[in-house]
Amino acid sequence: MDARELEYDLPVELIAQHPAARRDESRLLVYSRATGDVEHRIFRELPDLVDALAVVNDTRVVPGRIAIEHPRGEVLLLERIEGDVWEALARPTRRLRAGRRYGSVELLEHLGEGRWRVRLDGEPDGPHFKGTVPLPPYITEPLEDAERYQTVYARERGSAAAPTAGLHFTPGVLERLEVERVTLHVGLDTFRPLQTETVEAHHIHGERYEVTPDAWERIRAAERVLAVGTTTVRVLETLAHGGATAGRTELFITPGFEFRRVDHLLTNFHLPRSTLLALVMAFAGVEETRRLYALAVEQRYRFYSFGDAMLIL
Repeated sequence: MDARELEYDLPVELIAQHPAARRDESRLLVYSRATGDVEHRIFRELPDLVDALAVVNDTRVVPGRIAIEHPRGEVLLLERIEGDVWEALARPTRRLRAGRRYGSVELLEHLGEGRWRVRLDGEPDGPHFKGTVPLPPYITEPLEDAERYQTVYARERGSAAAPTAGLHFTPGVLERLEVERVTLHVGLDTFRPLQTETVEAHHIHGERYEVTPDAWERIRAAERVLAVGTTTVRVLETLAHGGATAGRTELFITPGFEFRRVDHLLTNFHLPRSTLLALVMAFAGVEETRRLYALAVEQRYRFYSFGDAMLIL
């Protein structure tokens, strides 16, 4: 697949800078693969639109953006390796040195491409740690409440970014659904734009996931499954294709993929040339997805992390 097929035009004013005043008041574009019909609804109506086991990713975003003063830059935590040692991005990499301490961070080893092994003093969400929530670069305005970049069911600490399809849920919406949990700690590579000419040439770095045996048995036996977000899809399809209930997944879902456990998909609107958009195209169809995105632009839906959602049935 040519990577240019993942491109589309988006007016900059449609990139949501703030979450909706109330989580479940986001708009919801509903697409039926069986009929091709499209509806424009409100997120709080979701339980009336789908009869399936809703599977959510309960990862919690770590406040892992840490400013450094000399030289002026930052460390961005990606994943805990073991104990107080993490993998991180650090900049300006060329001016940083292994073995030196920058505030509460000690750089241990440069891994290439701006990645480092680092050691922290304490936990990144501890009372004396000065990390902040790592909002995506396309969000340029400050976030008043950091909890709005967490799902209401976030539990397992470890993500560098939020599983954004889940940001629309309120406790009230959850109460009206049958829900099961999985965990995948989201890395920034999930959102990294493709730099290759073909989609298949792109390499996804692995991300850690875990599903309890009881949860997987319930999911496996469900008549229909609604995957909340692309990260949940990757967990479910990793297991459905023979993966263990815990480990790392490098599953890269592109058009032509055989879905074995996901029947419906709830997702936000994604960046051009992203692996997330490739996954949506694999589920809904390439031309159908392009049509839906053009319609979303025409109807002035809000895009990306704090934007509106799409339900693909």
